Formats: sequence, C-alpha cells, structure tokens
Amino acid sequence: MFDPQKLSRLKEEKKEWDKKVQKTLEKRPERKDDFTLDTGIEVERLYTPLDLENWDYLKKLGFPGEYPFTRGIQPTMYRGRLWTMRQYAGFGAAEETNQRFRYLLEQGQTGLSAAFDLPTQIGYDSDHPMARGEVGKVGVAVDSLKDMEILMDQIPLDKVSTSMTINAPAAILLAMYLAVAEKQGIPWSKLNGTIQNDILKEYVARGTYIYPPRESMRLVVDTFAFARENIPQWNTISISGYHIREAGSTAAQEIAFTLANGVAYVQAALDAGLKVDEFAPRLSFFFNAHVNFLEEIAKFRAARRIWARIMKERFGAENPRSMMLRFHTQTAGCSLTAQQPEVNVVRVAFQALSAVLGGTQSLHTNSRDEALALPSEEAALLALRTQQVIGYETGVTDAVDPLGGSYYLEELTDRLEEQIEEYLERIDNMGGAIAAIEKGYVQKQIQESAYRYQKDIEREEKIVVGVNRFVSEEEPPMDLLKVDPSVAERQVERLKETRHNREQRKVSETLQNLRSAARGEDNLIPPILEAVKAYATMGEICGVLREVFGEYHSDVLL
Repeated sequence: MFDPQKLSRLKEEKKEWDKKVQKTLEKRPERKDDFTLDTGIEVERLYTPLDLENWDYLKKLGFPGEYPFTRGIQPTMYRGRLWTMRQYAGFGAAEETNQRFRYLLEQGQTGLSAAFDLPTQIGYDSDHPMARGEVGKVGVAVDSLKDMEILMDQIPLDKVSTSMTINAPAAILLAMYLAVAEKQGIPWSKLNGTIQNDILKEYVARGTYIYPPRESMRLVVDTFAFARENIPQWNTISISGYHIREAGSTAAQEIAFTLANGVAYVQAALDAGLKVDEFAPRLSFFFNAHVNFLEEIAKFRAARRIWARIMKERFGAENPRSMMLRFHTQTAGCSLTAQQPEVNVVRVAFQALSAVLGGTQSLHTNSRDEALALPSEEAALLALRTQQVIGYETGVTDAVDPLGGSYYLEELTDRLEEQIEEYLERIDNMGGAIAAIEKGYVQKQIQESAYRYQKDIEREEKIVVGVNRFVSEEEPPMDLLKVDPSVAERQVERLKETRHNREQRKVSETLQNLRSAARGEDNLIPPILEAVKAYATMGEICGVLREVFGEYHSDVLL
C-alpha cells in the first residue's frame, strides 16, 4: 500500500525520533509507565504507516456499503439520512409511558424504545406474588393486550420504528404489537421495528430468562420463520452485547460473545430448515458505547468485518444484506456515576460520538440521572438533544467513516479483530455458544474482567471523575423521577377488569391450542397471537409454556 523506499526512509526517521523522545523522557517522564486497554492491548506512543506496512486496503476496508463493510453498511451513510434517534423509555402503567413516548416524538425522536418492568420480562402478571414491589418500577407493566393498546394509543405504528427490550416473552410482546396494528387498521407489512429476543445473553449477563436454553431457542427460531412470511420489515432479533458489557466484559469479549450467540441463532435457524438469505437480512445487533473513545470506534468496525466474513464464508450467504452487521447502540449505563451526575452529560456525549463515528444505525443516549433513578423528562430531553447536536451541528456526519485510515484506529481495529477471533475459536472448540454457556466459560470470563476493572478503579489505576479522583461535596439531586406507588394498585385493578370482561371460553380454548402446539412441533407464534387477541394475560401464556418447557435454573449463574 505504501512505497517501499518511502517506508524505508520513514523507518530511519522514526529511529531518530525515538532517540529524541528518550532524551525528553529523562527530563519529563510520561504520566504512567503503562498505557494498556482493558483488553490487554498496549497502546504505542505513536502510529505511522509502518504499523500498516503489509496492509491490504481492499481486504481490510473496502468501500462503504460493500464487503467486508468495515467502513459502514451504506454507501453514503449519514449523508443520506441520520441514524434512528431513540430514547429508551418505560415506567409505571401504560398511560405514563404513552405520554413520554408522545412527548419524545414531538421533540424530534425518530424511533420508540420500550422498557418493560421485571414482572413483564419474566412472564408474571402484576398480581402475582413475585411481582410485588416491582410493578412499573424499571419499565412499563404490560399484562395483556389491553395494556399494549393504551401504550401505543395515538402513535402511528406505520410511521414509527419501535424497539422492544424483551427477551423470554418476546414472542408474546410481538403478538400484542401485531394485534394493536390490526386494530388500528395497519398492515403488518408496514410495521418497522425490533424485538430484542436474545435469550442466550440472559443466561450469562442479565438473568431475565424463563425456559431452558434449547426450548427458548425454539421460540426465537419460530419468530424468525413467522416474521419472514408476515412482517418483512421487522427485525426479529437484536443480538445484544450491551448487557454483556454492562456485566463487566472487555470490548473484545463483548463482540466475541455476541457474535458467538449470533452464530448459534443462525445455526439453529438453518437446522430448523430455514435458508440463510431468507432470515439473515433481518438480524440486528445491539452494542454498548463505553468510555474509551477510539477503542469503541475500532470495536464497531471490527465487529462488522468479522460478521461479514462469518456469514459469507461459514454460512454461505450470497445476499450482501445477509452479511451486513446492522446495530443499535446505547451509551454505557454502567459508566454513569451517582456522584456529580452532571458530568454524565459529558460522558454520554463522547460515547454517543463514538457510536456515530463507528457507524451505528440507531442510538440511545442515557440520561444524566440514570445512576440515581429513572430518567426525568428534562434529563431525557437533554439526552435526545445530545444526539441532535452530533447529527446536525458537529459536521462528523458529512463524510463516511471520517476516521478511516488513521494509523492508530486501523491498527487497533486489527488487534481487536485478532482477540475476537481467538475467543470465537475457543467457543467453537467447546461446541458453540450454548455449550460454552452451560460450561460456565462465558460467565467466568465476564466475571474476571469485571473484577479486574473494579480493582483498577480501587487502586486508582483507572480514574473515574468524581469517584476516585476530583471528588467534591455536593447536595443530593432533588428533581428525580419517582414512580407513583398507586401504579401497582391501578395495574392490578385493570388486570381484574380485563379478566372479567373477556370471553373466558375463548381464552381457555386458545391456551389449550398453545399447550398442544408447544408439546408438538408447530410454529408457536400463531397460537400465541390467538391467545393474545382473546386477552389471555402474559402470566397465563407464559404459564402454559412453563408447564410444557419447564423453568431454567443453573448453579453456574448463581
């Protein structure tokens, strides 16, 4: 790529420069002895063309919109249109969250991102003993189709992209969304959105699983097959590294474990008889934008390149869209501090910028108060405005992959790619992602990385402003959002009313149909959809599947 004579001259000049640096260091040492990333990659003092001496531009980079998609999945990227701006929202009952959704859309948000409370996430109704004290606390409570109708009231589902962070009961929430679209007279073909539907990362990083892994995978694959025929613009899964990173993984581990899960989902779909180019174009990913600015940009680029190669070489995909790693990004919740929360605005801005420079398709910016409470309306608006400033004022969207060709960034992308590939090979040798999870390998790797990170903070080898350096006395924030304690009572009353007003015979019939389908091999989405339309509740539907599939418990995860 570079002229050999010029490289030779550069090598000599670099040696002379190094000698001068050594003399400088005798008088003025660097601020620390070791500049190493959490992945173990040592950052050199300077990067030059010598670091890319035998580098193949077309193999490593190519052009935007073309294999291996290192520089982005669209030829013109943000010159065509900006990423989808989402703000993750959900609290209380459906009415409160609906108001927040509509407010954010009025303020220029271009996509919805729904958070559900813990009972909903693990398939319990709001009046279940396990739901006590948790209804509406970390997301919106959705017990039945009635709640989804209220949640999406006056929201044009054919014009808004909706993302739902839901995993174990993802098929049920999707069925509710489809039923609401029908009631609004909107064809499913016009619906655009994503269900997270990534159950494998729940076993290692988040914990909101219900059924054993292999039965859960059936629900995922059934969703792929149903959506292929009925919801062509819907992303059937968001394979999530976000929670893996929040649990303490390094950047390389986040990508490796996520892509390993992606391989497992693709293989499961192929084993079920689906063809790769029929479902792969609707796969999507979800990553974390953490605090090391350039490492995160390199991470996103490496992920795109590796996934393109996996889909083309391992699975034989022929459609370029099957090789594209499309991803949503959320800034790092685990990096936010309760101390000096206003500083979180700065953290989030840089994290969001790394996602944009890394080529994200969709972005959520955390609010400054999230280390203390659910986001207030004011904080959520400022987080949205952060994206809008990046998109419309900074100029970073004017050129495609503007940092591409940086000696440091390209070398870092290559080094991360090597580490990710090593993890993927190790997992393959264990028998794949599910086997690695069952053996506890992934969990152990994340735990060890989290421990090292925390020890570095405690030893002040890693500085966190306001926590272990630059600490100041401050008054606790006063304007935090608090969920009304009456939410649970109101939610339970609506649930009772729904049960009273529905046709019980129809509910029993649809649940029995679901039970029979679960015991057989039929696709489970149609019977789930029928049960939802009959106003069977989340707990009742999940209860039938618990009865047939059982519940998952693992000592590895305790």
